[in-house]
Amino acid sequence: MTTSTSIDHELAAIRTSAAIFPLTTRAFLRITGADATRWLNGMVTNNIAALAPGEGNYNFLLNAQGRIQGDCTIFRELGDPATYLLETDASQLETIQTHLDKFIIMDDVEINPVEDHLSLLLVGNQALYFLSAIDLISEDLDPTKLAKITWHDRPLVLTRIHSPLVPMYEIWSDPGSLAAVTDALLVSDIHTISESALEKLRILTAIPKFGLDITEKILPQETAQTHALHFSKGCYLGQEIVERIHSRGQVHRIFTQFTLTGDLPTLPAPLESNGKPAGELTSAALIDGTLYALGYARRELLETNQPLTYPGGTATPSRFTLEAKS
Repeated sequence: MTTSTSIDHELAAIRTSAAIFPLTTRAFLRITGADATRWLNGMVTNNIAALAPGEGNYNFLLNAQGRIQGDCTIFRELGDPATYLLETDASQLETIQTHLDKFIIMDDVEINPVEDHLSLLLVGNQALYFLSAIDLISEDLDPTKLAKITWHDRPLVLTRIHSPLVPMYEIWSDPGSLAAVTDALLVSDIHTISESALEKLRILTAIPKFGLDITEKILPQETAQTHALHFSKGCYLGQEIVERIHSRGQVHRIFTQFTLTGDLPTLPAPLESNGKPAGELTSAALIDGTLYALGYARRELLETNQPLTYPGGTATPSRFTLEAKS
């Protein structure tokens, strides 16, 4: 049984060192074909056409009403012709593939699951040190891009993922190669992290999770994840709604992080202000003796610092952002 004390110890290790975690729920689609760049750019919220080989970006997939149907990170693979690797949670894979498939009309595009990719997460302020310790990264390797590496005759792919708090890297390979990397990192005295600690890190970092903090009723700007949006790339599915919100300069509610005073809430938990509905909490955890939560609150209440309550306590915004105005 993983205790709160041991989880806090794991989080402390990430701040001062680094840790690994097998990402068994990652899944991949490969998108190929002569029309892949143009077609995919018209299906997601970020600028796929601008990706150079090895680069990637975070995206939402929307319906025609601008509601989020899924999220993913898309990488342009190395080499030509242009091919793309879409990474998402395994729980979304079938939905995303079905969503994309139905919009292939006369396009030269193929979408296929990638069966041979497993993922290992390396997270922490000393992540690059441990990669260097096992000779997996060199000084001339750009750690911000997708990189194919031959390590002890084993093929690996290394990429850095978006995280505002601590560096996070993913290593992709076949099961045997990934096991060898894991063993080498453990020999170099790296820490391991539990799934519970990783979830607390997500909440502490204020990263929303699809299916929990992001659902199909949410609009992109409400999530405050502006790194998933590109406003000048041209048309894509759901763009009209995104542009309408952008031109008006705001949404009615915004995703934020809260600190809580009171009991750990039963989720989702409604927020109120002065006796009126104000939003909801969607994730929560006790971290280092402080209750943190993620959720949504009405903009005008956040902007005017109105009191927010939930059943069992009060919620104080700790990461309110006005990014949705930009």
